[in-house]
Amino acid sequence: MVLGIKSCMYCGDHLSADIDHFEPLAEAPLRAFDWLNHFLACSHCNSHEKRDRFPRDGDGAPLLVDPAAEDPHDHLMLALAAGVYTALTSRGAATIDVFGLNRQDLVDARAAAFDRTCAVLRDRRRQLRAGDTARAGRLAKSLFDQPFIDVLYTMLRVRHHPRAELVLDGPEVVEALADPALHLWPATGP
Repeated sequence: MVLGIKSCMYCGDHLSADIDHFEPLAEAPLRAFDWLNHFLACSHCNSHEKRDRFPRDGDGAPLLVDPAAEDPHDHLMLALAAGVYTALTSRGAATIDVFGLNRQDLVDARAAAFDRTCAVLRDRRRQLRAGDTARAGRLAKSLFDQPFIDVLYTMLRVRHHPRAELVLDGPEVVEALADPALHLWPATGP
């Protein structure tokens, strides 16, 4: 997905103005100019939560999920309607802790993003049925331009699960998520 192009690589909010050294310079000074160690981050995640924290396991391997190198959803599960992350692994737990991913403002914003995404998906289906492909295209683009893209990504991942309609606010949302345009959007454009 496009997390990190406009928004914080860690929390997904649109408050990104900082460049974070994922592996702190105090631990890895030779990575100061390594592009793969630079992430767009919001000031809160970078300066108030993470700072120079970079936990490691007993073997010295990093415990934080690297959002540029691996799928965070292998380590974290998002409860969509609640907006809360749960750790699936010890690395997920460390990531939630270090970045404060369940602070109340983020939980509330992710829950609102879920409601908004469901509404846009339903409206997009109505526009497609009415033949207004231009508006439907703008609505699809809006899904990828909103903060908390992790909500849409989670929705796309769980749409195949049994009883997905219970998690995804009804069968209409599940059907809307099957639209191939939503799976190809970042690569193909409008």
